[in-house]
Amino acid sequence: MVTEDGALLDDLLRLCAAAGAEPEVAFGVRPVPGSWECAPLVLVGADDTRRVSGSARRRGVLLVGRDPDDPEVWRHAVDVGAEHVAVLPDAETWLVDRIADAAEGAGEPALTIGVAGGRGGAGASTLACALAVTAARSGRRTMLVDADPLGGGLDVLLGAERVGGLRWPDLAESRGRVNSGALEESLPRSHALSVLSWDRGDTVVIPPQAMRSVMGAARRRGGVVVVDLPRRMDEAVAEALAQIDVGLLVVPAELRAVAAAGRVASRMGMVLRDLRVVARGPFGSGLTDETVAELVGLPLAGELPPEPGLPAALEGGEAPGGSGRGPLAGFCSAFLTAALAGGGSVAA
Repeated sequence: MVTEDGALLDDLLRLCAAAGAEPEVAFGVRPVPGSWECAPLVLVGADDTRRVSGSARRRGVLLVGRDPDDPEVWRHAVDVGAEHVAVLPDAETWLVDRIADAAEGAGEPALTIGVAGGRGGAGASTLACALAVTAARSGRRTMLVDADPLGGGLDVLLGAERVGGLRWPDLAESRGRVNSGALEESLPRSHALSVLSWDRGDTVVIPPQAMRSVMGAARRRGGVVVVDLPRRMDEAVAEALAQIDVGLLVVPAELRAVAAAGRVASRMGMVLRDLRVVARGPFGSGLTDETVAELVGLPLAGELPPEPGLPAALEGGEAPGGSGRGPLAGFCSAFLTAALAGGGSVAA
């Protein structure tokens, strides 16, 4: 921080505290040599731009002022090479987020994949777990989020129901920005990934603000985030869908499942722009994977042929996709390779 305005300094220190950051302050003096170049973020008060005039141009410089109608503010911003002008108090929330991003070292957001079933029992939770296990096995930072309170619990599917850590009921009151590092460290770990699931108590309603805050924190640390979605829609589910890059709708090759999936797709499609069908075999009665996708009205992401040994493997405690073999693991590996190569944009 570079300023000689005591009141502005107090405000900026308050915002840093809210963001969990400890700043280096140059109050009425030039910054310590090297700090201008090395700091992840520089806040320059509109009152004190002369002290950094002539400094090397760099990214991450913000000019902070109070008067949006002062024409000098914008000239000062050009002089110091500022990326943005933050006018307080209106920009406080935005500025806290920028400071927190710098403190957390936030980079590219995670590739975020949503998985839902076209009907009950379609195998969406199994696919969600398999995608997360496959991503973690490749060495990527991975988080699995269970957004379906009426499901069986993804921690159970991974054999992590007794592993200590926070569950959704502990996070239901979350508001504003959640520290991404603290979130990840507080969650149960299983199969080299973090799992946010439900406890075995009564169902807790997750407010949309909490879903927005937690999903934002999950994505900020990069890697891969997989979200197991319910088929119903409410405000919290809409918040989750808004942060998903690509959605997969698992549809068994049955006419009733196709009809049900069409209704799910129409609701999710209002929020999620990229939704694909994963057609699950066995295929019969003239239904192919392409036909299933066409009838649902969505692009085809791929097919999951029958895997006779899968139920017994899951019953025996093996995680979905844990062996790295079979149609399920093969689909997950191929899909993740294409999605990660495309930066979250998978060619249809």
